[in-house]
Amino acid sequence: MDKSLILISTFLQMWITDGTPNVFWISGFYFTQSFLTGVMQNYARRCKIPIDQLRFDFDITNTEQLVSRKADNGAYVRGLYMEGARWCRETRVIAESSAKVLYDPMPIILIKPSECSHTNEDGVYLCPVYKTSARRGILSTTGHSTNYVLDVHLPSEQPKRHWINRGVALLCQLND
Repeated sequence: MDKSLILISTFLQMWITDGTPNVFWISGFYFTQSFLTGVMQNYARRCKIPIDQLRFDFDITNTEQLVSRKADNGAYVRGLYMEGARWCRETRVIAESSAKVLYDPMPIILIKPSECSHTNEDGVYLCPVYKTSARRGILSTTGHSTNYVLDVHLPSEQPKRHWINRGVALLCQLND
């Protein structure tokens, strides 16, 4: 049996048996966008805000595996890998890749809905998230590739162009 299928089955079985997890394995979802829409809808209903007035903010935690409680707003996710750069745990910004390291496992990320506002995007890289390293897919009815998930806003000391030229992206799964 396929290893990824066993991991997905285990993740879902634990959710059924133990209840809603504190941290969601984002790679375990077949249609990741529906999970993210659910996170947004839950917040919109709780706060009585139209969903089209919301966006996601991102908080990269300092932990790799455990979070002691569920997120008050949003969801903690794990299972992302950075390609083309790494997440510097000391400075908490994107940094150049370490020698001979192709994929850097990301710490747990809090994805939290917030009201849309005009924010200054200086010092932030809009890092695309893809399901696979292929970075291509079929154009879906949403107008996005079936492989594209969303952009994660990551702090950076370099201009956006620096990371775009390196092809920096987050991946939900790696090639075996």
